[in-house]
Amino acid sequence: MNPLVSVIVPIYNAAPFLKETLDSIIASTYRPIEIVMVDDGSQDNSLNIAQDYCTYHPNCVVIAQANQGVSAARNKAIQSAQGTYILPVDADDKIGDTFIQQAVEVMEKNDNIRVVGCRCWMFGAVNKEWELPKFSHALLARKNMIPATALYRKADWERCGGYCEEEIYREDWDFWLSMMELGGTFYKLDEILFYYRISANSRRSLAKGKKKRIVDAINHRHSVYMQRYLGGPLHYHRSWSRIINFFRSERQQGNYSDWEKGEIIYAKRNILRNHNGLISKQFATPSLWRGIIYGLFCKSKAQRSYEYAQCLVGFTPPPIAYREVRYCGILRESWYVCQESECEYTFNDLIHNKSFPNRERVLQAIGQFTAELYQRGVFHQDYSGGNILFNEDGSKIEIIDLNRIKFYKTMPLKKGLQLFERLNIDKEALYILGATFAQVLGIDKNFAINYIITHRWWKHVKQGITNLYD
Repeated sequence: MNPLVSVIVPIYNAAPFLKETLDSIIASTYRPIEIVMVDDGSQDNSLNIAQDYCTYHPNCVVIAQANQGVSAARNKAIQSAQGTYILPVDADDKIGDTFIQQAVEVMEKNDNIRVVGCRCWMFGAVNKEWELPKFSHALLARKNMIPATALYRKADWERCGGYCEEEIYREDWDFWLSMMELGGTFYKLDEILFYYRISANSRRSLAKGKKKRIVDAINHRHSVYMQRYLGGPLHYHRSWSRIINFFRSERQQGNYSDWEKGEIIYAKRNILRNHNGLISKQFATPSLWRGIIYGLFCKSKAQRSYEYAQCLVGFTPPPIAYREVRYCGILRESWYVCQESECEYTFNDLIHNKSFPNRERVLQAIGQFTAELYQRGVFHQDYSGGNILFNEDGSKIEIIDLNRIKFYKTMPLKKGLQLFERLNIDKEALYILGATFAQVLGIDKNFAINYIITHRWWKHVKQGITNLYD
């Protein structure tokens, strides 16, 4: 007995074309088939047309849902499908009557074939054959040559996680990459058996002008595939990707691969992401001159952050990894990843907030923490409000943004007191910080407090925002 094939048809405002599409599927020579339609919130009478077909054709079923996009509609249909094989057909396209039969015969004979397509004819706004290049993995990494309508196994759809429901404008290309990452290859029938309608509202037309977004999404979701077949990421000049990557080198230390995944929690000069409890910091692309310096003469900010964190166990969130990308030796991209801190507050939460719970206790804890940094010879050159973290009762203090740290065998006392100069808080708080610092070190309290208050950061002084009169 032949395996069941589920033809899935996502529908959105397709009333003028839907009958043609469904008639072409019903005319298929292959049996058994089922037709699973999902109306994705159409505002015309598409749903009524689909329901009429279900009345006269028992192998048809239609599901209605609020508009969620073509990928969500396809996934919904496949979840309900009972077939061994899946064939997506958009609601304005058509298939030849022997397409399914020929495709199933190929798939049944070769487990290594992941997808079966065919030659295609474009109609509507244009009328000509869609000349698609011969398949290769290296070419698929740069461009798509597999039409949306191609046969594959439902089990493979499950393995690769289905169609991406984010709006990436090339959901078909993205899906075929996911399929090919499972291994295997693509087979094209040497006959025109798919008819692709071209209109002003087609997904192919709407994707024009979205190159950057598409390329970024493909790199984000398929970095391993790109590395394998292009030697690095896909570039905006896609045809040049392999050549560009020839001059590209990458260095990484630590076990991490999800560099551009996760929720963006900060995006200004640098970009911070949170992915499953790990914080990734993507440093801004340096100027050409700085790229040369970081690439050839000194360590990058990412490398310094990673190495300094290893020297500061207990003082900073545990480091996970860092990564650098160079072109012809010049640094262009870098990341640093650490565990998410358990501390929920920053020093900035204490500024202009004298009613902060446990404020005095927290300030004392920060004063003690600063003294411990001094004792270890650690001078954080950006020891400022956003880079000091603490929990509610001050029992845990951590520092972040580590790339600008100097280590001393023996730090001069005045240098240690300069750690406080960027803490732009009221005079009463500075008294508490200085007194605690002095008590830990056994030095004169008045000297420490007077030095801290007198030596405010020059930028704050220049702007008149030292907060000393709060």
